[in-house]
Amino acid sequence: MKIISVVGARPNFMKVAPLHRAIEKAKQNGAASKNLEHYICHTGQHYDEKMSKIFFEDLELPRPDFYLGVGSGTHAEQTGKIMIEFEKILLKEKPDYVLVVGDVNSTIACTLTAAKLHIKTIHVEAGLRSNDRKMPEEINRVLTDSISDLLFITEKSGLENLKREGVPDEKIHFVGNVMIDSVAYYLKKAESSKILDELGITAGNYVLVTLHRPSNVDNPEQIKKIMEMLYRLSERRKIVFPIHPRTRKNLMKFGLLDFLSQSVILTDPLGYIDFLNLTKNAELILTDSGGIQEESTYLGVQCITLRDTTERPVTVEVGTNQLLGNNLKLAEKAANEVLDGNKKEGKIPELWDGHAAERIVNVLLSLEKETK
Repeated sequence: MKIISVVGARPNFMKVAPLHRAIEKAKQNGAASKNLEHYICHTGQHYDEKMSKIFFEDLELPRPDFYLGVGSGTHAEQTGKIMIEFEKILLKEKPDYVLVVGDVNSTIACTLTAAKLHIKTIHVEAGLRSNDRKMPEEINRVLTDSISDLLFITEKSGLENLKREGVPDEKIHFVGNVMIDSVAYYLKKAESSKILDELGITAGNYVLVTLHRPSNVDNPEQIKKIMEMLYRLSERRKIVFPIHPRTRKNLMKFGLLDFLSQSVILTDPLGYIDFLNLTKNAELILTDSGGIQEESTYLGVQCITLRDTTERPVTVEVGTNQLLGNNLKLAEKAANEVLDGNKKEGKIPELWDGHAAERIVNVLLSLEKETK
């Protein structure tokens, strides 16, 4: 059996790494035959040579077997380029399965390309829904799930969503969260990071910020209000803000970067190990990222999500996440309450135990036996 796993953006690396490791382990211990071949295709949707190198080194991933080098562009340009280049790989390699993760443009592009060539597709992190069709990721999630052959879900909302959409039970497998597999596996390595010393901060005494959603960073009025909120919070705690390239570009465009740099510790995007250390040791996280909602819940760190919707409701229902939308007065009030010691109690969701990749591989091995 030949499988090609697709990575396109940085969060994809953290999801494919445990799968690659679980497949290699199964081959070594004899659970999988030596004929099980696993390849990694990097579309280059997000590509920075320095950061990509750091991520592959941090996650102990082999260099990609295929690199498409599509780069940036509009959603249509990026999706189209990926499909054109990925089709060439599929026609040459003829894999049995294409495995995609998450909800980026690479995910839908490669799923669609494979489906049209009658190659079976696997979606890891399936069934998540924000029910906000203005988010391009939501379109990618819905369409990918609708044409995939195997759907691996991270939380029970995913199961409910897929059933409501009429997906047959035999396609769906509740396995847990591969993103959490990476957190659990690399946590010890992250503890050796020197990032806190480098930034001059102490564990449990700073606020970590990440922002990149268009609703927050493309709107000059909204981003200005967020920066003003961060300025006020910086009077109580040091704030660390690794800036996404899109966010930095807009802060410069709207004349806010100099204002922010006077009160907040700004950094370039960080490697996974350094960022995991920052996440684990934060007193509070302000974010609009999906993955960070999950990581903070697993680590028991307080998180405030600056979005109106979340495709990961278990982090709010069970975990430490508060979904406060774009109401920044409410977000600031909640942030001050956390800094005053009034923290939200949370627990780790079901099957977020660091073994999701092993469960996925067990399903794949059962398929391999059926095809013999």
